Amino acid sequence: MEGMFHWALSVFYGGAGNLAAYLAAHVLLCLLPAFFIAGAMSALIPKETITRFLGRNSSKAVSYPAAAAAGSLLAVCSCTIVPLFAGIHKKGAGLGPAITFLFFAPAANILALVYTGGVIGPDLAIARFLLSLTFGIGIGLMMALIFRADDAAHDLATDGAFGAQGAGMGRTALVFLLVWVALLLAGTLKLGVLTGAWLHVDLPLADARAWQAALDQLVPFDAGKGEEGVSLQGVVLIALLAAIGLAAWRGLENIQDGANAWTWASLALIALTLLCAALSVQAVPGALRIGLTGKFFGVAAALAVLQFMVRHRLSAEERQDWLWESWRFVKQIFPLLVVGVFIVGMIRVVIRPEWIEMLAGSNSLTGNLAGVAFGVFMYFPTLVEVPIARMFLDLGMHRGPLLAYLMSDPELSLQSILIISAIIGRAKTFTYVGLVALFSTAAGLIYGVWIDGASVLVLALWLAGFIALLAVLLALASRRGATSTLKGV
Repeated sequence: MEGMFHWALSVFYGGAGNLAAYLAAHVLLCLLPAFFIAGAMSALIPKETITRFLGRNSSKAVSYPAAAAAGSLLAVCSCTIVPLFAGIHKKGAGLGPAITFLFFAPAANILALVYTGGVIGPDLAIARFLLSLTFGIGIGLMMALIFRADDAAHDLATDGAFGAQGAGMGRTALVFLLVWVALLLAGTLKLGVLTGAWLHVDLPLADARAWQAALDQLVPFDAGKGEEGVSLQGVVLIALLAAIGLAAWRGLENIQDGANAWTWASLALIALTLLCAALSVQAVPGALRIGLTGKFFGVAAALAVLQFMVRHRLSAEERQDWLWESWRFVKQIFPLLVVGVFIVGMIRVVIRPEWIEMLAGSNSLTGNLAGVAFGVFMYFPTLVEVPIARMFLDLGMHRGPLLAYLMSDPELSLQSILIISAIIGRAKTFTYVGLVALFSTAAGLIYGVWIDGASVLVLALWLAGFIALLAVLLALASRRGATSTLKGV
């Protein structure tokens, strides 16, 4: 009994330590700006700007990239994207562009890409973006071809829905978004000019190293096991996050009724926290060394411009809409993310590395299929799949199957499959699920071959084989579509 208690306590302790390290290292310069970017995109970009290019009769060179671009603006999971997908499809978007939007939004939205790059590595983030874009458009094209008769009937039923031209995106909104992107890049890019300290200040704290040693015992640091630890700076940042949460709850929950003192306090705390996160902090003998980095100056400059724009360029209504949409994203995503990270920490204690290595330790067809199956049948809210993927990587999973998992998990869950089926029917839904599984497996295999150092010739052969398989599928789809059209006549 005592042994079981100690085991349960170690599992709980693993979850708490992983959560503390996550809050200290990955929320601020990565996620906070991304939440505000997503909120600005949702609040300041007119709906017509996104939807008017997605009609079935629009140029494919316009509609499919536009669907992917619209999806990239939305930090949503496989279930949250479904009502949005249903809305644009009902209003006249073609099946192909709508499917591309459905696939791309959870797979490669700005939050997912930034988080993937920060936690796992930029190479996987780039591969995730390029393959999600290519395969998302490919899946959309194939769905449009397979079900072209149904799509044509749907287009007639919604004829004229995209005729009206809405207002374009204003210059102020565009500049506002670009400044937020600049802040995000300044805080996350690993460039010497940004990460290097330009000026040092030593605070006379004789116990700084002892305090850090105590933190290292509570939350161990071991890069080989994926344990990030918590620094003295991290403790301060976690405390500031708690203060932000309280102020934001009081100041943003009812922001549509107007800003109050808590609203401005929350924004001031966010600015202070971003600046603190951009500092370099080290415990040295007899002192705590604070370094003013290039990152700090870049973040400070961006914050100054944003403060001016919020005060003097955004109207009260635009400011309220932006803050509400940003707060809505935080409420929707962050609590689930915290729970997911905590669970990941507990799982890390339970799972033995040899299990992961045995199942998906190599870039095999079985390993990639295992990654896809886990992604399809295990539901995690958006972004939670990233720390889980990080855990699998640390436990020995090959980066090929890891990408296959990241390609399938955000797009599909059992509950989202049921909802999609109610919107577009079982046949279309099962075809979509099959295509996601096929393309995700192919993505993992192709990326894994490249990671393993294969020659350009071998990689070309992999691509040629996959293209040949697609050609066969397209031929069968075209024949089915022609038969359906003839039956309709």
